[in-house]
Amino acid sequence: MTNRRVYRLFAALALLGLTALAQGQKAPAPAGPHDLSGRQLTAIRGLITDAMAQEHAPGATFAVGWNGRIIWSEGLGFSDVENRVPATPATVYRTASIGKPMTAAAAMELWEDGTLDLDAPIQKYCPRFPKKRWTITTRDLLSHTSGIRQPNETSELYNTRHYDRVSDALVLFEKDPLAMRPGNDFLYTTWGYVVLGCVLEGAAREEYRALMKRMIFDPAGMSSTRDDDPRAIIPDRARGYIYIDGTLKNSGWADMSGKLPAGGWVTTASDLVRFMMAWMNGKYVTAKTQALMLTPYGLPRHGGTVDGFGLGWFLEDYRGLRAGFHGGGTPQVSGIIFFVPEKRIAVAGIFNIQNIAAAKRVALAKAILDTVLEPNR
Repeated sequence: MTNRRVYRLFAALALLGLTALAQGQKAPAPAGPHDLSGRQLTAIRGLITDAMAQEHAPGATFAVGWNGRIIWSEGLGFSDVENRVPATPATVYRTASIGKPMTAAAAMELWEDGTLDLDAPIQKYCPRFPKKRWTITTRDLLSHTSGIRQPNETSELYNTRHYDRVSDALVLFEKDPLAMRPGNDFLYTTWGYVVLGCVLEGAAREEYRALMKRMIFDPAGMSSTRDDDPRAIIPDRARGYIYIDGTLKNSGWADMSGKLPAGGWVTTASDLVRFMMAWMNGKYVTAKTQALMLTPYGLPRHGGTVDGFGLGWFLEDYRGLRAGFHGGGTPQVSGIIFFVPEKRIAVAGIFNIQNIAAAKRVALAKAILDTVLEPNR
């Protein structure tokens, strides 16, 4: 089925008022103070379907939360093209790197309660990771200033081996030298966050999956979020795609277990909004720590700053207000989460196609927030 036919089918369902029926949704609840108007919904759907058409994405699910409540979530297009399964609010997608701020939130919570020393050598908590030429701290890992390299775009991006324990995946890079002295500069690294997962296990003396469920998922009500185990039967799991040489194809096989703390989860758009709302509402860390995480990181070696990154969050200006965000891109998906603490608002969205540029995802999230907030600015 071509993408054009996918978009036509969805448009027909929407025109006939059958979208909710096709998605198995219940009748809408009574309108609340921040519910969206028909005009706003039409505009948001248009933004998303335009992006789908431009990027040849078969499907997507988006959600918006405001003042602690999810005010809208919807799936568009198909979660599975071959079997013509519609995308719905319940569709489960890979998080990719959107999982990194979740791990960061757990780290900062352990720091607040005195369980984790951000400035101690990481071997205090993760002795499996060998010492390097220079000392690496948890603060270096959180800020992407550790010097640990990024995975390559071939065998490591499309890794097919399954790892049952976080520390087992360290074998993929633990012997490699650092790319720079820690604290010298910003060097984005998925492997660094895998080490961070090992650090959390050692500090909390708890297996990483159980730790994240207890500290992050359960407090936020993220009941659809779990590890992306390819062997497990996960209801509503989306198929993932890639667009190559004018043809839509299934994404290459990739087992995400080796990158679990850096984004090896599956989730829904609504659960991602729940995470951001829980973060803003102080369920994880205090307002003081939130401010630290949303402050450009200071480079200790030469006094400079990483202007676009704090601790776990990329930083963005939204109409003069500080916003936090993180993208996620890996085989099968392209996603975005974006929130504005002063407005108590958050948007999350995931497409089941890889390689959508991060800047386009951020621009889409901001455009959706513009549409939601337009009558209230």
